[in-house]
Amino acid sequence: MRVAHRIRHQLERHGFEVCSRLADRLGMRARPVRLFFIYISFFSLGIGFAVYLTLAFWLRLKDLVYAKRTSVFDL
Repeated sequence: MRVAHRIRHQLERHGFEVCSRLADRLGMRARPVRLFFIYISFFSLGIGFAVYLTLAFWLRLKDLVYAKRTSVFDL
């Protein structure tokens, strides 16, 4: 448990340091920078899922349109 706590502490310390340093460099507070990264991560996950659903729909539609026909009389 102690190792897990130490790893979590290191990740939190260095993860928040990135946002803080970026905010200092831009001359703004760290809170809006953190919120920006949180919103972007949710937005990019949502876009990926939407692209996946769109491609699945197109593939299903393609399968329905271009179905294999066993003979000429299946038209």
